[in-house]
Amino acid sequence: MIPFVINIVYFMLSLALLFAFIRLTKGPSLPDRVVALELVASIVVGYVGVHAIDTGVSSLLDVAIVIALTAFLAAIGFARFLERGGRKND
Repeated sequence: MIPFVINIVYFMLSLALLFAFIRLTKGPSLPDRVVALELVASIVVGYVGVHAIDTGVSSLLDVAIVIALTAFLAAIGFARFLERGGRKND
């Protein structure tokens, strides 16, 4: 039963990743693309977490934490970039 559920979770995460990439490429504005990029990072963390459960390798949870923290810092950087008005043409 557990391998069946894990395969369903992998499928659902793949579908969510596909939709997030579509949103990332067709986002109407930069803030929408930043949100989609953050969603992609969250889905990748989910993949790593499910893979850690599937294989029983608990050190993969450390990898998931590092990915989540890196994505958080990138989101903060994008937010500060957007808050200051974006790219300046000097």
